[in-house]
Amino acid sequence: MSTTIAPLAPELWADFEDLFGKQGACYGCWCTYFRLAPAARRGSDKQRNRDLIKTRIEAGPPPGLLAFEGGQAVGWMQIGPRADVPEWNNRGRGSAPVDPSDASDPGVWAISCFFIRANARGRGISHRLVEGGIAFARQNKARLVEACPIDVSRDSRSIGLFVGSSRVFEKAGFDRLVERKAGRPLMRLVL
Repeated sequence: MSTTIAPLAPELWADFEDLFGKQGACYGCWCTYFRLAPAARRGSDKQRNRDLIKTRIEAGPPPGLLAFEGGQAVGWMQIGPRADVPEWNNRGRGSAPVDPSDASDPGVWAISCFFIRANARGRGISHRLVEGGIAFARQNKARLVEACPIDVSRDSRSIGLFVGSSRVFEKAGFDRLVERKAGRPLMRLVL
């Protein structure tokens, strides 16, 4: 089946909402985990998270990409400047920038989250999203794209792979920069 990749613009909200379902993808997160400080996350719920990401999508620019097959959204990847996902830059995280100034540099982008529809997992959708993300980052004048994936997962269809698999990024040409937490390398692609 052919896969197309599209930036998540406001007119694709219904597709995004359908993909995330009633539960909001990963336990009601609605891909806000790296957008909210821990205290704000604890005080939030799936409805507030949904409203937050909808407002962010409406404000633009697109905060990520959707993968479509047969007219249905089957995958999502959050990608954009590091500053758009402030918790991803937290010094205590494996995803923290090597150079602290990268956290506010509009040319340094992050791929921070994935969500693949359950019946589409294990079919290479994340590979196609990363390929599309590289092109999207180049079009938007990014210099670097970084990710902090997982090295090993018991199941390629696991919801726990929301940060992606390091194998996907290795195949796309990303290099390992540092591993602050076992099995969670910070990886980078120079564009």
